[in-house]
Amino acid sequence: MHVSAYVVTCSDSRDATKDESGRVLRDALESAGHSIAGYTVVKDDPEAIRGALEAARAAGARAVLFNGGTGIGRRDSTVETLQALFEKELPGFGELFRMLSYRQIGSAAMMSRATAGTYQGMILFALPGSPQAVRLAMDALILPELGHAVRELTR
Repeated sequence: MHVSAYVVTCSDSRDATKDESGRVLRDALESAGHSIAGYTVVKDDPEAIRGALEAARAAGARAVLFNGGTGIGRRDSTVETLQALFEKELPGFGELFRMLSYRQIGSAAMMSRATAGTYQGMILFALPGSPQAVRLAMDALILPELGHAVRELTR
């Protein structure tokens, strides 16, 4: 099943010209046959993140992939913003991502708060801002299950 996806980069330091992780996400989705309903870069700010999510919903996205704002920094607010909206959280996504990440980068993986959940008929993923982390999440977890996950939302 091919899915309409929306990519959101949450960053106080990157814009579209410097957003390698956002490009990696879009390229991976398109290479797998999914369509891109939209893409934006927003500040790591709850209001901006919620606004991007509303734009994704209005664009008809069934999956929204956020990157950035999942660490432990003072300004990292993506996880809290999305978790407050989740109808159902998918804790296994974050657990598996950290396990796979640990194999690549070691103990620093514990500082990732990557998560996923559902919201208004969409599946949301919150990924770290690192291109390497985005590739890992896409290849090992998201792309193999994206169509299945969206299909489950309609059951």
